[in-house]
Amino acid sequence: MREEILEVLEKNSRITIQDLAVMLGEAESTIEKEMKAMEDEKVIAGYHTMINWDKTNDERVTALIEVKVVPQRDEGFDKIARRIYEFEEVSSVYLMSGAFDLTVIVEGKTMKEVALFVRQRLAVLDPVTSTATHFVLKKYKDNGIFMEQEKRDERMIVSP
Repeated sequence: MREEILEVLEKNSRITIQDLAVMLGEAESTIEKEMKAMEDEKVIAGYHTMINWDKTNDERVTALIEVKVVPQRDEGFDKIARRIYEFEEVSSVYLMSGAFDLTVIVEGKTMKEVALFVRQRLAVLDPVTSTATHFVLKKYKDNGIFMEQEKRDERMIVSP
């Protein structure tokens, strides 16, 4: 039942317990108890609203930063990852396989603001050996959500 609850919540975190209970054929109290347990265990780490900032007047820029680091003795990558994710500009940090060690996702008001963060706060950390910054130009799909629906020609075809 946990997996079914999680799959529904991942697509719609606003669903009511009542609707979830009906969908899964369970009692509301059972669903509520299971969700509370998953929240306590941090299986459900939070509830998130997907916002298409391009449709607002709020200027924002997102950057994906490739970071190479020297792992710390007895700590591996965890210590530097913790240090990086504590910066308020950082929205996500991922340990990667391949050519670099961490992907850091940063949000700012301008490209210059993000560049200053990288130059003055991220790149100067001792274990960081290099960074490569990639700016997101447009989001087509984010977390399974299409950011823009394809516009279809709704006109009727008229033939002679």
